[in-house]
Order: sequence, then structure tokens, then C-alpha cells
Amino acid sequence: MRIYVTSVFVDDQAKAERFYTQVLGFRTKLDIPLGEARWLTVVAPDDPDGTQLLLEPDGHPAARPFKEALVADGIPFTSFAVDDIEAEHRRLEGLGVRFTQPPTPMGPTTTAVFDDTCGNLIQIVQLTES
Repeated sequence: MRIYVTSVFVDDQAKAERFYTQVLGFRTKLDIPLGEARWLTVVAPDDPDGTQLLLEPDGHPAARPFKEALVADGIPFTSFAVDDIEAEHRRLEGLGVRFTQPPTPMGPTTTAVFDDTCGNLIQIVQLTES
């Protein structure tokens, strides 16, 4: 068994696709119209057949309160691995991304947290020890 698709709830799929592709650097994998919404997934450019991230509309009544509660408590919705967190932090800040936590050593990792502009906090992680 392996993870095929995971999701992040977004308030606007078009805005989310722009942010996740043009800012974060993911690539659109699937874009299938489903009425008012789309089955819209992105993947890492160096792993196009890897795990897909579904940019899922947050229209379910529980989704927005869930997201708001996580943000209010400063809890990231999901986490992405990076090779060089300092470089990625500088790159994203240069593109106007707002960080709620700068790169911070935490035992065997260094983490940073940013606002994805779609209602979520997202964590980036660099493993500092094997």
C-alpha cells in the first residue's frame, strides 16, 4: 500500500492552482471538470508519477471551520520536504509568501510555516539528521 492522493482544502481552486504551481513550483497533473469544481491535482516536478496533492474545494460545511481552527492555533495543514530550507525560505519570501514561522531547528529537522493564500498554513521541512 502507498499514498496515491492526499488533499488540501482550498477556498478557490484557480487561485490555489496558481499559487501551488507558479509560486511553490508544483506541476498540474490532473484537471478534470466536475460541475462547479474540478478534480485538480498537482505533483512535484521531479516526481510526476508520485503522490498527488488534490486542491479540494472547501465547500463542505465542516471544512472551513476546521481550516480556521487550525490557522487560529498556528497548526499547519500539511508538510512538504525541501532539500535546503534556508534557500527555499528566501525564494518564497522573495515571491511575497508570508511566513508565520521562519526556519526553526527542531531536533532532527528544521521547519518553517507559511500561508498558502487559500486558507491554510503549510509547513516545509528539511531533515537535518539521518
